[in-house]
Amino acid sequence: MRHILYRFTVTGLFLVLAGCGLPRGAGFQSEVLAASNAQTAAQGEPAEYDFAVFAVTRAVLPVVRDWPANKSRSFPWLDRQQQPASLLIAPGDRLQMTVWDAGENSVFAGAAQRATPLQEVQVGSDGRIFVPYIGELQVSGMSPATARDRIEEEMTRTIPAAQVQLMVAPGRANTANLVSGAAVPGVYPLPDRNYRVLDLLAQGGGANPALINPQVRLIRNDRIYGVSLRRLLSEPRLDTTLRGGDRVIVQQEERYFLSLGATGTESLHVFQKDQISALDAMSIIGGLSDARANPQGILILREYAPGQVRSDGSGPPQERVVFLLDLTTADGLFSAGSFAIQPNDLVYATESPLGSALSVLNLATAASNFSN
Repeated sequence: MRHILYRFTVTGLFLVLAGCGLPRGAGFQSEVLAASNAQTAAQGEPAEYDFAVFAVTRAVLPVVRDWPANKSRSFPWLDRQQQPASLLIAPGDRLQMTVWDAGENSVFAGAAQRATPLQEVQVGSDGRIFVPYIGELQVSGMSPATARDRIEEEMTRTIPAAQVQLMVAPGRANTANLVSGAAVPGVYPLPDRNYRVLDLLAQGGGANPALINPQVRLIRNDRIYGVSLRRLLSEPRLDTTLRGGDRVIVQQEERYFLSLGATGTESLHVFQKDQISALDAMSIIGGLSDARANPQGILILREYAPGQVRSDGSGPPQERVVFLLDLTTADGLFSAGSFAIQPNDLVYATESPLGSALSVLNLATAASNFSN
């Protein structure tokens, strides 16, 4: 008799402890979506909610798709514009000229010498160079071929048989700086006006493979342009031509979302591609906890800016919005695949009530075994 009484006493204590609340890693759906003023609701007055709830279904998708985008810094980008192949001489470029003179009494060369290399000159800030027997000559903005013809034209006034060979070494105004995010960052000369962003990245050894969803930033004239490397590779028109002085940076994606509750991982997750669907997010976070999660209660919590709130349905009705996913139906799964995750979203998997019931059952079983 004492043994039976002891067993019931121990079992009862375990059940009382279970009823007081078992430790959980997430709340139940009913708890998370409870009214903010529970006391008022209990007194029979209308419940007050400081958030809106939308079930993600086929009918809801077209509505929320047109809502203003959440907080995320975006950058414009420049489409490629075809340019003439030749380089344009700019201040800072260095020019190496060689004069060929077949005349009997050459000013530059001796009897057995027909080619005379002149001292290398740098294009001044005013775009001019000094050429012997010619003087100051404007060459900035010319192609090397045009500059050569111009120099030769002026030189033949003094040396009728002269021919000029011209080589151009690009200076800073005709270079692009691959700042970071590539295997070999550095300053690279622009060989012509059709040198593109992908050409520069290839010359720099490609993007760092450790970067998640690499983003390309182009800094030109104090303006920042941006595009993902994925888009740059898949859309040739975006492979824009570079200009002298451009700076290119390759960096990791900055956008992220969070996962908490009965998920495979509770962490911060960087966007692995330009657009992440709710199903993509579930895969990234490692799915749900099989023993704990409620697949009918996956919540996506999002905060909108006050100026984005709308009363006509063209925007969220409140600043705080909870989107509810039900992954147990075909419509819920298809809709989750079309629902876009936005930066700073929280993906929250609620606890299944069945998990708590199983825990209580396990406690009762353990208590019974302990009392035997």
